Formats: sequence, C-alpha cells, structure tokens
Amino acid sequence: MTGSAPTRRGPNAVRYARTRASLLAAARTVFAEEGFIGARTDDISERAGVTRGGLYHHFEDKVALFDAVIESIAMEIQKRVDSATEQIPSNLDDLIVGCEEFLAAMSDPALHRLYLIEAPATLGMNRWREIDGRYAGRALRDGVVATLTDYSMSHVDAEALAALISGAINEGALWAAEQGDEPIAQASVRDSVRWMLNRVFGAGNGDGTSQSFH
Repeated sequence: MTGSAPTRRGPNAVRYARTRASLLAAARTVFAEEGFIGARTDDISERAGVTRGGLYHHFEDKVALFDAVIESIAMEIQKRVDSATEQIPSNLDDLIVGCEEFLAAMSDPALHRLYLIEAPATLGMNRWREIDGRYAGRALRDGVVATLTDYSMSHVDAEALAALISGAINEGALWAAEQGDEPIAQASVRDSVRWMLNRVFGAGNGDGTSQSFH
C-alpha cells in the first residue's frame, strides 16, 4: 500500500491534482485534530469541498489517505532540512543542523502528533520507517556516512549508527512534548543532540559545540 499519487496526463490532470491537494490538506487538519480513529471521511470530504465518492476516487480508503498525508509531511520535513543545511560548511555540522531542524519541525503539535504518534500506530513501524527512510531518514544516513568518512571511522556500521541517532532524536522530541515548559525542554534536547553527535564523532571543544560551526 502506498499513498503516492498515480501519474496523470491530459486535460483533467490539473483538476485531478488540485482535488487531491485539497483532500490532503483537509485530511491533514482533521487527522491532526481528531486522530486517525476519530477522523471521519465525511468531514474530510466536506472540508475539501469534494463528494464522498470523489474522495474514494482518489484514495482507496481512509488508511490510504492517511498514508498519503504522512508521506506529504515527510516530504515537507525533508525540504525544511535541505533548506536549513544548504550552506553548512562541514558534514558534521550539516548533520547536527539537520537533526535540529527535524526537532524544530516536531515542535509543531500537529506535525508531532501525526508523524511521531499517529503514523507508527496507524501504518505500523515498518511502513512508517519506509516513508521516513525516503526523506529525512535518507538524509540522516547520508550525513552519517559522510561524517564517518571525514573522521576515518569506516569500522562503524553507518546504518546501525543512523538508526540509533534517529531513535534518540525521535525519543527526544517525544520527551520534550511531555514537559511542562516545552520551549526549555526543546532547547535542552537540541543541546543534548549537538553534544551527543560531537562526542560520537570525537569532535568538539568540550562545550557541546563543534569546532567549525558557530
């Protein structure tokens, strides 16, 4: 199962794309407000200005619609990470800033609920990892590989290390959301991630900051 849109050509292609985009936007709002179980497809189609039959013309069922929403969020997060790291001078700093941008994205309550809570519970961990692995997860793996190369750490399994870092970041985002003073908790998680990555790669000045990024 996948939420990816089929390729459409011809005079109805633009209308098809607009309708699909309206459904995804409406579904994202309803799923964020109600959760997957509480969301009603009738509410989604009404909010999108599409008939119920039109919704099912684009998506096989509610799960397929939710899957497409999560993939669109993954793409959005990846664009944010790419933008934040575009001018970063070193691979380690690129990795750190990319992780920080992911945490910033997850500080949005709607994204947090949809991506870290609803998606694994609804789609299953395997499907959620598959989606994440094509976007932010891929960037994380690439960053880990590049940084391991920079620090001559070829003996370290990049896939395993990327999985460990990803797990730490996700747990950090979940922990921050549970704290009473969330902005302070988010800053603590960002600082901890920076400290952790510098220590993992044997870099830094002893204060949790890398040598090249200020």
